[in-house]
Amino acid sequence: MSVGTQSSSAVDVRVLTRAELALHGVRVEAPVRRPDGAGPSDDGHVLVDGANAALPTNPQSPYSVREGRVWLGEQDTGLTLIPVTRPRFYDLSTADGVPYEHIARLHGADVLATTVVQTCIRYEESERCRFCTIEESLRAGATVGAKTPAQLAEVAEAAVRLDGVRQMVMTTGTTTGPDRGARALARSVRAVLEAVPGLPIQVQCEPPGDLQWINALYEAGATSIGIHVEALDDAVRSRWMPGKSRVPMTEYEAAWDEAVRVFGRNRVSTYLLVGLGENPDELIAGAGRLIERGVYPFVVPFRPMRGTLAARDGIPAPSAELLRYVTEGVAVKLRAAGMTGADQKAGCAACGACSVLQSAGG
Repeated sequence: MSVGTQSSSAVDVRVLTRAELALHGVRVEAPVRRPDGAGPSDDGHVLVDGANAALPTNPQSPYSVREGRVWLGEQDTGLTLIPVTRPRFYDLSTADGVPYEHIARLHGADVLATTVVQTCIRYEESERCRFCTIEESLRAGATVGAKTPAQLAEVAEAAVRLDGVRQMVMTTGTTTGPDRGARALARSVRAVLEAVPGLPIQVQCEPPGDLQWINALYEAGATSIGIHVEALDDAVRSRWMPGKSRVPMTEYEAAWDEAVRVFGRNRVSTYLLVGLGENPDELIAGAGRLIERGVYPFVVPFRPMRGTLAARDGIPAPSAELLRYVTEGVAVKLRAAGMTGADQKAGCAACGACSVLQSAGG
């Protein structure tokens, strides 16, 4: 089925508007922004209808904000939008002078996020994921290359105490060795939970070469885990992620299954990027198979961030209609399975800011 064959009456206009906002952004000042890093978003953090949203702050967007409501030209869309305020912990620094903001950042209104190791063995141009800028913020002096467990614990305690942070996300660039970054994540989780007992934490890494690391992350106290594949089609993976695609899908499947066994159903997630050239119906079907495994498919639009190879080569973002179509197709399957991102307690799916899934009921 090609995108757009549904009748206009079947299209949820509210979801389509959220898709357009995710891709085209909004004319608004956002004090909390994330200009580059390990994920696919270069956005300002806002609340749309009270839910976390990461939207491009685009002065050319057709959408504007007036008195807390989103307008398309002279039409009130019915959506409310409030920028997330700058957190107080951003005003602090460690004893050796490192700004807390260089160690971890606020995502949405209540999520603390950090890239524990800001370098990746796959960042040479011939290996690099074409949507990633993990080392660009390091080159710009906006972060530190390796955050220590003590630094992360100090910042997390302040973020919870001063700004009401309710969950934390820890990701990492891929490292050498069979743990592929899980070792640093486990140390960091333990340290943060000593400082802030009970804080829900999601960890994110490639499938460890030794699957025992999945249990080690759980034993360290992680609440949930993201093992992100981004695309399910091997040809798309090879084109967009030349280094990472050498980790075969069988390794991802084994890691997902082990993670579901250890963490539980709907405590494991994976990114699926819309706009990489994958057939939309096959992508939706693949998301259905992930759901059957107990894995939450976090559907996110590809956007050509500044500093990425994709932006350099002029690769455009997908259409809002394509994003809506895939998002609604996946959301139907999630609802049928009784899976919601909020149930994960911590992580990208629980935050939901970079996706339109929550607006579609997923």
